[in-house]
Amino acid sequence: MANESRPCPCDIGDRFDYGGRGQEVQVEHIKAYVCKPPASTDKAVIVIHDIFGWQLPNTRYMADMLAANGYIAICPDFFVGQEAWKPCNDWASFDDWLKTRNASKIDIEADVILKYLSEQCGAKKIGVIGFCWGGAAVHHLMLKNPLLKTGVSLYGVIKFFEDRSSLLHPTFFIFAEKDDYIPLEQVTLLEQKLKQNCKVDYEVKIYPGQTHGFVHRKREDINPQDKPYIEEGRKDTINWLNKYL
Repeated sequence: MANESRPCPCDIGDRFDYGGRGQEVQVEHIKAYVCKPPASTDKAVIVIHDIFGWQLPNTRYMADMLAANGYIAICPDFFVGQEAWKPCNDWASFDDWLKTRNASKIDIEADVILKYLSEQCGAKKIGVIGFCWGGAAVHHLMLKNPLLKTGVSLYGVIKFFEDRSSLLHPTFFIFAEKDDYIPLEQVTLLEQKLKQNCKVDYEVKIYPGQTHGFVHRKREDINPQDKPYIEEGRKDTINWLNKYL
């Protein structure tokens, strides 16, 4: 039984009924979902899942959207076989669960996927996007990995890396105005630190009236008031990738 006294913002939204247009592959020790565009390209995007894992239909929907916009999209299992979080789990155990899935401990997997994209897919320009836990992972990679060209962090958990802002690559940060998990004060502080320390292009954007997960966890057809912002978030993501890849 879930602990209702401590609801998680990641439960807000919808689980898409979506099968996916890509295929699952094995890349060394990592399982991954890959979707390729109709025309050949040397541009690729790594998609980093949220706490619900690489098989969440919503995340595959986003990967397919990237492919439809001309990118090789790959969503690896960054939990590397460990179970993803389930909404029915007891939230009282969430902190212990999270300790074994550190968003800054993904460098080995990132390097494996980068090698695969380069050698097996012919990718020469590679970016990364991520949601929630994955958004924090994007923040980490933008601070550290020299092989990536750009990143989009969608409601990435700021507190994981709040003291680090010397980005290596252009990074776009998407946040929701009514995110119960990422207070606007944290977003303001992030902006201040980026302004002080960041030498590359960046943007921090807050979407009015939106809640955590809105870009990939809300169905615009049943949330009409949110539709413009959901579509804007997706379009902004594509535009940023187009600019830097």
